[in-house]
Amino acid sequence: MEGRIINARSRIIPRSEHAISRSNINPNALKVLYRLKGAGFDAYLVGGGVRDLLLGREPKDFDIATNALPEEVKKLFRNCLLIGRRFRLAHVRFERDVIEVATFRGQGDGDSADEARTETGRILRDNVYGTVEEDAWRRDFTINALYYNIEDFSVVDFVDGMKDLKAGVLRMIGDPEQRFREDPVRMLRAVRFAARLGFRIHRDTETAMRTHGHLLEEIPAARLFDESLKLLQSGNGVATFEQLRRYGLFAYLFPQTEACLAQEEHGFPKTLVVRALANTDQRIAEGKSVTPAFLYAALLWEPVRQALAEREAAGEGELQALQDVARDVVDSQLSRISLPKRFSLPMREIWAMQPRLKKITGLRPVKLLEHPRFRAAYDFLLLRAEAGDDVGELSRWWTEFQTLDENGRLSRVRSEEKTGKKHRARRTKRKPVVQDKPIAND
Repeated sequence: MEGRIINARSRIIPRSEHAISRSNINPNALKVLYRLKGAGFDAYLVGGGVRDLLLGREPKDFDIATNALPEEVKKLFRNCLLIGRRFRLAHVRFERDVIEVATFRGQGDGDSADEARTETGRILRDNVYGTVEEDAWRRDFTINALYYNIEDFSVVDFVDGMKDLKAGVLRMIGDPEQRFREDPVRMLRAVRFAARLGFRIHRDTETAMRTHGHLLEEIPAARLFDESLKLLQSGNGVATFEQLRRYGLFAYLFPQTEACLAQEEHGFPKTLVVRALANTDQRIAEGKSVTPAFLYAALLWEPVRQALAEREAAGEGELQALQDVARDVVDSQLSRISLPKRFSLPMREIWAMQPRLKKITGLRPVKLLEHPRFRAAYDFLLLRAEAGDDVGELSRWWTEFQTLDENGRLSRVRSEEKTGKKHRARRTKRKPVVQDKPIAND
């Protein structure tokens, strides 16, 4: 794809030399592009949508860049909502789609009221507008800075993005250290794109990632929650987790869990997390629903389990100790990643039910089946067994118990009551137990 050179680094690839077809572009995105063009504005499809179309993938989003100001976009579309203070954007809403329209970003001089940065260089506000070429140089990675021009259906490349796309390289535009200081979340985006696309991260970008993870501590916890969902519920959670740890970034998202992983690198903690992520990846691949509550329960279980063991060894009762430990672990995690109560409460219920699942005498097992969190708690028990925790016998008991009819269940618990049987997790070396895969995240 040689194309026509605009300047020393810019190139236009005509329609005949690229694979993007309008038939693969969201019809609502096309409506926005054509209306902007009809009103006399420049209009480009840009970012991940162009990247994925060129790779033969189905894009998740179709974002548009234009020289129209946000207020001008709003005048063109009655179904438009202007959002954002940090970056002013126009969202054009259709029934099921939201098409994001951004005005070309400019370079700025640092003195404008439309831009603001912290002392470390992190961008707080950026509403300085410029040309399409300036906009390209303001984007994060070269493969995300390719522009599909609705005027002539060409692809415009200002930063050698097409070359990196063909080579499978993820490269930061400009100086990686400076760009990460502007927005440390770009390091997480690098991991996410590398895991999703199977690309390798350019060595200069890698070097900066290894030494600047601490900048993530500046990012608000609420924003990191949103980013964590994109990372771990992308369908490539296992690969993402491995990359986060490879570059030392996982420690800034889940410091308590990282401390446990460092103590037992090849043991239970890592196995549990990887199995939970693999289960989530599989559900996403099968089009099933997932929820952060189950995944976060797995990610934070080892800090809970270790602290609980210490309290029990000191003579505290299991149920009260678990309640206190869960509160402490969640409170500590909230300082890094905000976890809404609609997820944190069911997560704590999953933990709280683990001791209750050990009590299999009387009518307690029958009643526990009716608990709204039983299925998630049972799935979590299976996950623990698969990872090698000493609950294999207990998980098999519950698996069989659910297959019985009402009379069979009553007969089983009466039998357990006569023998006085009670399952307790032993503090012994864990060996993986083969179980049916848990149906997590329901």
